Amino acid sequence: MKKAISYLVKYGIPLVIGVGLMWFLYKNVDAASMMDTLKTDVNYWWFAAVAVVSILSHIFRALRWNLQLKAIDVKPSFSAVLNSIFGTYFVNLVFPRLGEVWRCGYIANRQKASVTQVMGSMVADRLTDTVTVLALTFITFLLAQNAFGQFFDAYPEMKQNFMNIASDARVWMGTVLVIAVVGWLLIMKTENKILKKIQLMARNLWEGFASIAHMEGKWWFLLLTVLIWGCYFLQLYLACQAFTFTSNLTVLAVLVVFVLSSIGMGVPTNGGLGAWHVATIFGLSLYGIGVFNPSNFDPRASAFAMFVWGFQQVLIIGLGIYAFTSMAIDRRRIETGKTVVETTNDEIKL
Repeated sequence: MKKAISYLVKYGIPLVIGVGLMWFLYKNVDAASMMDTLKTDVNYWWFAAVAVVSILSHIFRALRWNLQLKAIDVKPSFSAVLNSIFGTYFVNLVFPRLGEVWRCGYIANRQKASVTQVMGSMVADRLTDTVTVLALTFITFLLAQNAFGQFFDAYPEMKQNFMNIASDARVWMGTVLVIAVVGWLLIMKTENKILKKIQLMARNLWEGFASIAHMEGKWWFLLLTVLIWGCYFLQLYLACQAFTFTSNLTVLAVLVVFVLSSIGMGVPTNGGLGAWHVATIFGLSLYGIGVFNPSNFDPRASAFAMFVWGFQQVLIIGLGIYAFTSMAIDRRRIETGKTVVETTNDEIKL
């Protein structure tokens, strides 16, 4: 019973939030106008290019994570790492954030490696993305202060909400507490078996996380990070070219929408369901495409958000099906000895 409740809380709540946001977004939108937009204002050939760039972003992410894995002496084949990336986004569609844990478990199990070390490398991987989003947000805000200023002048309550979150002492205290606990686990001396296991897990997690500092190919890591986020931006830019009412947006305007939508993806819903749409519609409203009116969103902006997001999810599902099929074949080849896996230990470690 407790396990069922735990699953309901972890995966049911994000789904409810996402569906709730979608209902809130589209309950008053003119569906007929949306359909007209999708029939007359879109050149769908642009989305072939969007798909290619999206797949390239996954390839670059797999190459980047592979650098980190090699630093902790975990050496899976590139195809295995790429499948884990494809599979991550597929799993996240159903179980938000579980995809990251799943990919660590998959690689660790395949290579007989430490799960926590692999997880540490994943945390560093995602922390790099967080730092990148923060840097892009800061730069974009400096470049587009006028657009943000106009919006917050019209909606001062939203500005106050952002300020309240940024100044919330509980957020900062929680961050400090987590850092303190992790630091204590790394340096404490104990003979307690349970605490020693927890300490071993913490140290392995730290080793995986710290691998970014001593890995070979740091400049490749930096270049791949630029390429990953460059692809993410290019996907949205190409999607904007597909719609007649967004094709004239400047690079800066698309960058603003991109940064806002990236922040929206941080909300724990299934594949950004709802949150990505709100952020994107908000961004488009800054440049005159509709008005950000929660009670009646512009049908053009709503159609844009709905289709671009939906296209990405269909692509993720297709890549996920390919990944799990490929992994099943790979597993069979390992079992029959046709594929030899270079492992780090005879047993899976903590």
